[in-house]
Amino acid sequence: MTASQILFQQIINGISIGAMYSLLALGFTLVYGIIELINFSHFNVFMVGSFIGLGVLQAFGLSGQSVVLTGAALAFVLSVAFMVTMLASGALGVAIERLSLRPLRHVKGPAAMITTIGISYILQNVVMLAIGARSYNYANPLPSTSWQVDGATIQLREVLIWIVAPLLMAALNFFVNHTRMGKAMKATAQDQEAARMMGVEVDRVVMLSFFIGAALAGASGLIFGLYYNFTNFMIGYTAGLRAFTAAVLGGIGSVPGAMVGGLIIGLIESLGGQYLAVRWTDVIIFSILVLLLVFRPTGLMGRMAPNKS
Repeated sequence: MTASQILFQQIINGISIGAMYSLLALGFTLVYGIIELINFSHFNVFMVGSFIGLGVLQAFGLSGQSVVLTGAALAFVLSVAFMVTMLASGALGVAIERLSLRPLRHVKGPAAMITTIGISYILQNVVMLAIGARSYNYANPLPSTSWQVDGATIQLREVLIWIVAPLLMAALNFFVNHTRMGKAMKATAQDQEAARMMGVEVDRVVMLSFFIGAALAGASGLIFGLYYNFTNFMIGYTAGLRAFTAAVLGGIGSVPGAMVGGLIIGLIESLGGQYLAVRWTDVIIFSILVLLLVFRPTGLMGRMAPNKS
């Protein structure tokens, strides 16, 4: 491959990876925008979502490379897998908010954030003890269809990501900006007390933000499994930190910022691995996180909620 073809191929890879990070970053952004909480349990909701998706595919008799689907059968299986994974992950997010975080909402200080760290470790260790520490081969029902474009290869799995991720992001953007509950979320993000006085059920809005964020994390976990063809109990750590960096880069609290930040981090990971070395990508990504927090903590596109302190 020529230098331009290699560059084009890595851009394709970066956009695919970045779309996954964008979905995961949206969960951080939604929760922070509403209640100004960095939800570190989001890391391992993503991981749990990947295992839920694996279980759904196995329920259809799909394991490893054994069965390839096409046409209506493929569309049906993937639709069910995404729906079940997102609903189950969303329910997990609601349980975390209702049982662990709601009692701490009015407690000042870092108690709630520290609690999310504890929940994240609980989820990670429960999965490790219940399922095992080894990696699991992910079912891959996608046919090995690919297209050559200017010397680069575009695979069907990448086209799937390019369809699913933008659809979910567009649906979220429409929900936030054009529905009654979405406007209630924006009002709550601006001022909870004023929103409550206007009749907004703040507890319901917060619970919904956790549900949507966790559902998107589940979708991202399923995409991770389909893209990399494996999952294990540790994937939430690296992917979660990169998605958090994407949220900060775009402006944590900003929905468009999370989308843009995810794509940028995906491109940095892909291009950095090609032109420097894979071991340098984390150095670059987390250096960006530190520099942003020091010099531009509001990120590239600002954030949805003002500082209420």
